Amino acid sequence: MTRIYTFLILLLSYTMTAQVVSERERAVIVDDILEDRFNTLLPKLMDRASIDMWVIISREYNEDPVLKTMLPSTWLNARRRTILVFYRDQEKNTIEKLAVARYNIGKSITSAWDKEKEPDQWKALTQIIEARNPQKIALNYSDYFGLADGVVRTDYNEFLEALPSRYASRIVSAEKLAIGWIETRTPKEMMYFEQLVDITHDIIKDAFSNKVITPGTTTTDDVVWYLRQRVTDMGLETWFHPTVDIQRSNEKLVSHIESFSNRPEGKVIQKGDLLHCDFGITYLRLNTDCQQHAYVLQDNETQAPDYLVKAFADGNSVQDILTANFKTGNTGNQILLKALKEGKDDRYSPAIYTHPLGLYGHSAGPTIGMWDSQGGVVGTGDYPLYENTAYAIELNTTVTIPAWKKDIRIMLEEAGFWGEEGFRYVSGRQEALILID
Repeated sequence: MTRIYTFLILLLSYTMTAQVVSERERAVIVDDILEDRFNTLLPKLMDRASIDMWVIISREYNEDPVLKTMLPSTWLNARRRTILVFYRDQEKNTIEKLAVARYNIGKSITSAWDKEKEPDQWKALTQIIEARNPQKIALNYSDYFGLADGVVRTDYNEFLEALPSRYASRIVSAEKLAIGWIETRTPKEMMYFEQLVDITHDIIKDAFSNKVITPGTTTTDDVVWYLRQRVTDMGLETWFHPTVDIQRSNEKLVSHIESFSNRPEGKVIQKGDLLHCDFGITYLRLNTDCQQHAYVLQDNETQAPDYLVKAFADGNSVQDILTANFKTGNTGNQILLKALKEGKDDRYSPAIYTHPLGLYGHSAGPTIGMWDSQGGVVGTGDYPLYENTAYAIELNTTVTIPAWKKDIRIMLEEAGFWGEEGFRYVSGRQEALILID
């Protein structure tokens, strides 16, 4: 029996790993995507933000979150102090991509510092600025968006000290440009993002099956560590530790805060349990974030009980209400409040906490609620929805189950995309409970 189980796992591993390319092939893809973003996306974003010069400063092992997304595949970190300068001449329709560094940074960013001629790196930077005389000099600082707040105090102070005083009034926040860079997905990225979501779904289906789960024996921790190990075996990474939890008829529904802070470990999975997972992986610098449900069949069952099927359908309906309210230009708070009102008018009990998704798991862009901020989110919730952006459509709805004499919570999360043609799921969504026989 053990040999058969091992063979099935190896066979499954081969099938799923076949979707994942080698490290060398990944490097080619990452660099190709990055070059495309620099050449076709960045000029548009700089024009949209009305910024003609963007300066990004980082030191090794303390990288600006934006700079980390701009390094070529073979650069795992910045080197020494790395300074990037992007200069956009809108009249000539050109963009310069320069590095005040000893060498080129990949194919796209050209070294513009000869240390032998000018030993002072800050002076070399100011020479670039003076030669181009930009109207705005954008630095990555932001009150609300951590991913756009990457310039550290030391670099900021030293830059101001080196910069000729006549340029000081031209320094502006690069917040909108930095967010645009992080949140915008290109067609090339979306092609691979769809594959990544498929892999995520496949791993969840595998974990929520009798290949992994034996009722009465397997614990939630067993499934959690199976998820972690599967990802590692496939040469991928998780960007957060996955969770697996249980709702059952004889146990009270815990509050949302309790589910985060006091989740029981090693709980044994039984027949009749409603399982839930929260799981996300990283591949080709993109991230997924997915929550799905499974039901463990009782001995006399071939399908989930009707009341659970209906409860799950309510979760899908709340998803539909939310995504129907996506509209370019509307803020995250506007989308949130309108969707919550419509959901409650339709007699659901929704909570919405959807976030941008892509180069980071909890990425930059409009926050559409937080589980503990259902009245709106100051700052990040005031940011508008732009096209060609991706989101983790994350929410729940509470449903009363008379047969269990309690409430349950249907918690769903799927990758979605907002583009010129409206909203779509990146690669489908769960529309029925996964059944564990």
